[in-house]
Formats: sequence, C-alpha cells, structure tokens
Amino acid sequence: MNKYSKVYCILLLWFLSGNLLADVPTDYYKGAIGRTGHSLKVALHNIIDNHKRYSYKKVWNILKETDEDPNNINNVILIYSRQSLPKSKHGGKVGEWNREHTWPKSHGFPRKGWPAYTDVHHLRPSLVTVNSKRGVLDFDNGGGKFFPKAPLVQYDNDSWEVPNEVKGDIARGIFYMAVRYEGKVYNEPDLEITNNVNESKLGVAKIGKLSTLLKWHLADPPNEQERLRNDKIFNWQGNRNPFIDHPEWVTDIW
Repeated sequence: MNKYSKVYCILLLWFLSGNLLADVPTDYYKGAIGRTGHSLKVALHNIIDNHKRYSYKKVWNILKETDEDPNNINNVILIYSRQSLPKSKHGGKVGEWNREHTWPKSHGFPRKGWPAYTDVHHLRPSLVTVNSKRGVLDFDNGGGKFFPKAPLVQYDNDSWEVPNEVKGDIARGIFYMAVRYEGKVYNEPDLEITNNVNESKLGVAKIGKLSTLLKWHLADPPNEQERLRNDKIFNWQGNRNPFIDHPEWVTDIW
C-alpha cells in the first residue's frame, strides 16, 4: 500500500466510523495527541494502564451489559456465531455461552488473578462449543473448514477467520491488548502481535497475524454498537480502547 492509499484508507475509516468520538472525557488522550510510532504506543499505554479489575465471576454480569442484544435486552450476542442467546443461559455446558478470551489466556496470562485474564476489552460471549473449537488459534483469513455452530467462521489447523461484521472489533481488541500489556510488572506480560500464525505456543505471549488484523481493522471500521460497548467498559474499568475512539492510530503504530 503506497502512502496515498494509506492516507485514503485512514480518511475513509474516520468518515465511516461516524466522525464523532463516543463519550470520551475531555483531555483523556491529551498525552497521545501528535505522537506516532513507539512514542504513541507508550503514551497510550500510560493512559489506559492500571484499569479497575474485577473477579472472573463478575465478568459474567459485565458481559451481559456490554454485549447485550440491542433488539432483546434479555439476550447477549455471541461473538463468533452471531446468534442471540439468553443472558441466563451461561456456563460450561453444550448450548450455553461462556467467556471467550480473544487473546488466548494460555498465551501470556494463565492465572485468574492477572489483570489481562479479566480485561473485558478482549472478552466476549461465545457459544461453549465454538469457544472450544477456536481454542488458541491465531486470526487469519481462509482455512477452508467450517463449523456448523458458527457458519460464518472459517478455520484450519493454525488460524481462525471471524465473520466480516466483527473482524474490525476483534482486531481492535487485539491491538488494545498489545498496548495495554507491556510487561512492566510481574503479572502483566509483554503481549506482542506477530506476523506469523505458528508462534502461538503455550506460554508464548504472542498472537497473529498482524497483516491480517490490519486489513480487518480497515475493512470494518468502528460502528455505533462498538463505540457503545467501549463506553460501557469505560464505566466499569475506567479505561478505553483507544483504537475505537481513534482508529487512525492503528496505522500510526503498526
């Protein structure tokens, strides 16, 4: 992509995302304005660091609010299957929904007490069987295999392609994680996005595929529902996903 195409994509992304920020407090991003590259990443980390943490049990209730079906307040929308399921139908049984870590917890933060484990910016309701099928697969296009419980998903032995309508949502959640967790303290690993799909091994704090996630981000800009979710998480955790508020910052960093 040449520099002119890049500028066009960024402007189009900004226009399609509504041109308006959500309920962002005045000066919330003051320390990041005008920065690019590593300097921007550091500034954003300092802004979104030290969020309010909740127990993994409390996450059930938070997800019932953040992922509520706008057409049925008694249900949540499941991230991969895109179906609407009763909020009360959660747990670990077939037919129920559970808490999907879009950044696999085994890749950097295996303990429930660690901040990333319960960070709702990357947690989503998912059908138990679909969550299990995804496992720790990286994100990438194609795969050729289909799962009846999530017919819009494609996968293979090392990658998982999500439905078009949430590709940007997933990408921005991953970008958030890579900025929020920089390895500064013992229970916060340095999470990194790699451009491979074969580095996702137990204990390795990496996820792929960067080039694909960038395309997903550009192809699926933030919509009103995603901005509303960001606002709701901010009310709980006290921090925001900057790439929903400022989608142009993704290409400024990566």
